[in-house]
Amino acid sequence: MFVRPLAAAMMTAALLSPSVAAAQVSDDLVKIGVLTDMNGPASTPTGQGSVTAAQMAVEDFGGSVLGKPISVIAGDHQLKPDIGASLARRWYDVEQVDLIVDVPVSAVGLAVQNIANEKKRMFITQSTGAADFHGKFCSPYAMQWVFDTRALAVGTAQEVVKRGGDSWFFITDDYAFGQSLERDAAAVVTKTGGKVLGSVRPPFATADLSSFVLQAQASKAKIIGIAGGPPNNINEIKTGAEFGIFKGGQQMAALLALITDIHSLGLPAAQGLLLTTSFYWDMDDKTREWSKRYFAKMNRMPTMWQAGVYSAVTHYLQGIKDAGTDEPLKVAAKMREKPIEDFFARNGKLREDGLMVHDLMLVQVKSPEESKYPWDYYKILTKISGDDAFGPPDPACPLVKK
Repeated sequence: MFVRPLAAAMMTAALLSPSVAAAQVSDDLVKIGVLTDMNGPASTPTGQGSVTAAQMAVEDFGGSVLGKPISVIAGDHQLKPDIGASLARRWYDVEQVDLIVDVPVSAVGLAVQNIANEKKRMFITQSTGAADFHGKFCSPYAMQWVFDTRALAVGTAQEVVKRGGDSWFFITDDYAFGQSLERDAAAVVTKTGGKVLGSVRPPFATADLSSFVLQAQASKAKIIGIAGGPPNNINEIKTGAEFGIFKGGQQMAALLALITDIHSLGLPAAQGLLLTTSFYWDMDDKTREWSKRYFAKMNRMPTMWQAGVYSAVTHYLQGIKDAGTDEPLKVAAKMREKPIEDFFARNGKLREDGLMVHDLMLVQVKSPEESKYPWDYYKILTKISGDDAFGPPDPACPLVKK
């Protein structure tokens, strides 16, 4: 007479077990789409390297989750918001992509975020820097994993002023991203007792930046802030070296620069440059171990964006495993429960606004004489806590508890 109740209890337990939870994976497949720039100016710091990082994360996770396979696909948005949005829509609707990652440049990232919100699918960006992503445009389906304009600007400006760099002149790319970097950095400079002596605003992809660099040099500011991304930032640093800015006692502080930029410039041109980064391959044993595996596949060291792709994909897959389903909001909730402490992130935590807060580093580019082996480019000057760099949640985000 006790057999049936016992069998029923065993059946109930089986239904609750992880093996049955595998049935809760949509389409019996977890599909991750790396939406990136495959051939344009962002292709070296993102591009195929981001695809490789996602593939490494899937392989290291075991290739499956909840008993279902994981696949990675890639697409090229060509740095165009309409193409990025169209690809994201097709991926979510037709190809049943569960998660989109990467997506360099803010205009494309924000366009893809709109689609993710509309389709109620997940999106984690590593290379979109607009702080509005987790501010007024925040979404329960979207996360910002590596950086934002405030963190880079605040991290660099605050720490440089503390070290005596108390007069600044900005060379600012004349579009929203550059203006945002200048605004945030200038506010920190003045707040911490420094002075902003002026700024110039070259248009995007200006061929000859000489006049802008000469104006910055003539300002006699201790720090020339480079507020923008490629290609202007690289050419400004190169032109500054040619004009003897570093030798003359001034320093350049790049509010956005990646290790691949330094590699392209070479240490003779980039030496002395100050910048903030979320990741450096040669920081410790954990960063070196992963980066050397990556190098074996790509023949170059990873940027913070590419390392962030691996970190985010791994944490997402763990979130599926912990939730017992790939249902987006349940996975996101599990992702917020656990700290993020891996080779990429130190003291990481995913906030309710979708921002992953973690420690950053202020680094200085070594001279050729200081560099002892290939890709030995940075001196770590100080660590910057995530709370200091990223600041509190933006009350404009409706997900933030008032």
